[in-house]
Amino acid sequence: MTNETAMNSTTAPRSAQTLPAGTPAAARTALKLLHKLQHGHLTVQLPDGTLQHFGHGNGPSAAITLKNWNVCSAALKSGDIGFAESYIAGDWTTPHLTDLLKLFIANRQQVEGVIYGTWAGRLLYRIKHLLNRNTRANSQKNIHAHYDLGNAFYELWLDDTMNYSSAWFEGDAGGDMRKAQHAKVRRALRMAGVQAGDRVLEIGCGWGALAEMATVEFGARLTGVTLSTEQLAFAQKRMAQQGVAERADLRLQDYRDIQDGPYDAICSIEMVEAVGREYWPTYFQSVNRLLKPGGKACIQSIVIDDSLFDRYISSTDFIQQYIFPGGCLPCPREFRREAETAGLRVVDEFAFGQDYAETLKRWRERFLAQRTQILQLGFDQRFMHIWEFYLAYCEAAFAMSNIDLVQYTLVKD
Repeated sequence: MTNETAMNSTTAPRSAQTLPAGTPAAARTALKLLHKLQHGHLTVQLPDGTLQHFGHGNGPSAAITLKNWNVCSAALKSGDIGFAESYIAGDWTTPHLTDLLKLFIANRQQVEGVIYGTWAGRLLYRIKHLLNRNTRANSQKNIHAHYDLGNAFYELWLDDTMNYSSAWFEGDAGGDMRKAQHAKVRRALRMAGVQAGDRVLEIGCGWGALAEMATVEFGARLTGVTLSTEQLAFAQKRMAQQGVAERADLRLQDYRDIQDGPYDAICSIEMVEAVGREYWPTYFQSVNRLLKPGGKACIQSIVIDDSLFDRYISSTDFIQQYIFPGGCLPCPREFRREAETAGLRVVDEFAFGQDYAETLKRWRERFLAQRTQILQLGFDQRFMHIWEFYLAYCEAAFAMSNIDLVQYTLVKD
């Protein structure tokens, strides 16, 4: 029986606000925290089948079914990481994962203990995150962990432009994904001032979507670097199929090792988040070093709210542990500071985080629709749960404006 059926059948669980005998202390503590919910409504089905109701009517509405009590101790100890790990283990289910995560984000201040966990509980995760910092050796390993899962995997649920970054729907949230991805790339190239014949550098070229548009539509010569062997092979084949291989120099190279500047323009789409806070100065100094005087760079970055940044960098989260080892989101304040310290002036900021919520929603729907095909590639249910949680986690964060997406245009004076 599915969770939705269980919650709505003629033998629906009985409601009760008193906890059953034998409820563990951690569960009592966690459920007591839920009484603090100020926004939205949460229905919790306990392991014995009874229902508990929390919150009010205004805001997100969600439901969760506990298969056992494990999630309570896991979340209290390790915050969002423990909450995610218990989902991955099958300790709880929900009919709408994104709505549940939105509810917790909306009540972040009220349930802070569940979101962040205890200092001791997260210490091991923090050490693991620090060991994943993006030295040259670790960068290759960290990129391989995420991007070299196989092109066949990503082709199943990304759109056919193979953009693994947000689309820009230009005000039409129901618009065509392919058109919206092209709009995002085209805007980045225009903001960087790319013209026919220009030498353009792309830091983090992915599967070649920007390289294709820069060479085919803009008539530029592009150098692109990646640390993913899978992406490189796909992008090189793509350029050859478009007949622009001679204008696209795609390399397996660390951005820190590029020596053939200066370039007329630089683009970097959602790559700065992967370099790690320790290497932000190196990243922006590299952009400055490789850009000609007066040249422009367009850097698209996910950013975390300024008010959340200090707490964020003092800990670690599910994304850093399971999805992007070594990564760190800048906040707008830190992005500007790092750019200006490196001699780059921010001349334009274009935010479109709600477009990312829509992009992630579509990715998640396609991902779940391709479950059978993904499993046939050799991935297991644990992998499916990790990725479903990742996509929903990010969608909720963008939808609730915990994080945003900005195209920054920088100029080297």
